[in-house]
Amino acid sequence: MRNPKMFAPAFALSALALVLGSPASAEGKADRARAAIATAQGKIEAAEAAGASVELPRQQAQAKAELATAKEHLSAGRKEDAIATATHASQIAEINIGEVQKHKSEQAAAAQANAQISAHTAQQDAADANARAANAEQSAAASAAEAARLRAAAAVPQTTTTVTTEKVVTPRVATGAPVKAKKKVVRRSTGSTPVRSAETTTTTVTTQAQAAN
Repeated sequence: MRNPKMFAPAFALSALALVLGSPASAEGKADRARAAIATAQGKIEAAEAAGASVELPRQQAQAKAELATAKEHLSAGRKEDAIATATHASQIAEINIGEVQKHKSEQAAAAQANAQISAHTAQQDAADANARAANAEQSAAASAAEAARLRAAAAVPQTTTTVTTEKVVTPRVATGAPVKAKKKVVRRSTGSTPVRSAETTTTTVTTQAQAAN
């Protein structure tokens, strides 16, 4: 049978360690709680600077509420609750920072895409304007050429040609005698008075030289 006196020193040492270790352990938890609260505070402030209050107002308000609760737990001596609550506040703040950064990246990408579309549209508009200007120049050149042709045509002198047709009538002869065939003599003259016979038909034709296109 073991001697009870041998266990007495061991029990005394254990009790002493428990008494001396409890305050140290409590102080350690308090430090951890204060550190967790400080970390949460820093992350919440970083989220504020990033614009979380504007883009994620509900989530940011939740992080602030968790931080306030953690401080209350620490003041009441609930160190473990303070650590857990402060850690949760940090997690919310981290998520908020990530979401804000994601939103900013998406907005930057959208702005870049819009800028590229605007640049392409501007180039297309410039090309269309150049095409319209070229068409206008061609139309103006065609109109000028047509006007020059009309002026040249108006400057060409007119020529009058008189065509005289003379009909010679052969007198009738007695029945049974041969009849001479009628003979047509056509004379052309320009700018002079034609010789007329008993039956004369005069036709005046006016021609105008055409200017080369």
